[in-house]
Amino acid sequence: MTAPIQMTEASGIISHLIELRSRILKALLAVLVVFLCLFYFAQDLYQYLAMPLIATMPEGATMIATAVASPFLAPFKLTLVLSFFVAIPVVLYQIWAFIAPGLYKNEKRLVAPLLASSTLLFYAGMAFAYYVVFPLVFLFFNSVAPEGVLVSTDISSYLDFVLKMFFAFGVAFEIPIAVILLCWTGVTTAESLSKKRPYIIIAAFVVGMLLTPPDVISQTLLAVPMLILFEIGVVIGGLYSRKSKESNDDTASASEESQEDAKP
Repeated sequence: MTAPIQMTEASGIISHLIELRSRILKALLAVLVVFLCLFYFAQDLYQYLAMPLIATMPEGATMIATAVASPFLAPFKLTLVLSFFVAIPVVLYQIWAFIAPGLYKNEKRLVAPLLASSTLLFYAGMAFAYYVVFPLVFLFFNSVAPEGVLVSTDISSYLDFVLKMFFAFGVAFEIPIAVILLCWTGVTTAESLSKKRPYIIIAAFVVGMLLTPPDVISQTLLAVPMLILFEIGVVIGGLYSRKSKESNDDTASASEESQEDAKP
């Protein structure tokens, strides 16, 4: 009896691995398709990305390329990363399709909206960084340059800086999702998080200091949205906690009623 059970378990693991490989390949294919569509516009995409910096640079200043291959590699890298960002909905769907069979019905109702909202929040974080943070930060940096110093930013260094900021703000905007999950899983409660608000405020500014350049403007522009999103997550997390508790109470009461009905 042991051998057939072991063979069944092994076949189940193999089928899961095959399914996982299939989902990963589909996600990579989606990224590749988006990349092939965007690669022709790589130079235009980089030009658009550099607009917040170029708009604040002194008259006569330009961006420069210090490495031989930078004029090609910088737009190529941007297009590749942007392709992944654009294909995030497909990547998240593949993750969802892989884990969905192992979830309960009430878990499916929560995970699907969270995946969609997490994608929108990540995009919102990137948009906030590009349209709000970059113009203010670059204007500040260029205004504090010593007299006689011509600001000419390297295109590769600029790309690394921008991608870091995109990632920082995109992840920071996921705070409501993290708070909701913590409340829904019972790790903490909305009331407990509300009591820890002073520590959260300090932590938000510390995270802003670590993830952004060493200036007060970008640190504040990251910390304040994090605090607002935290408050939103606490409110929604409290609602999910109540719904989960009510559903558990209903399940418990239904179980008790069925046991009473079963008594002679």
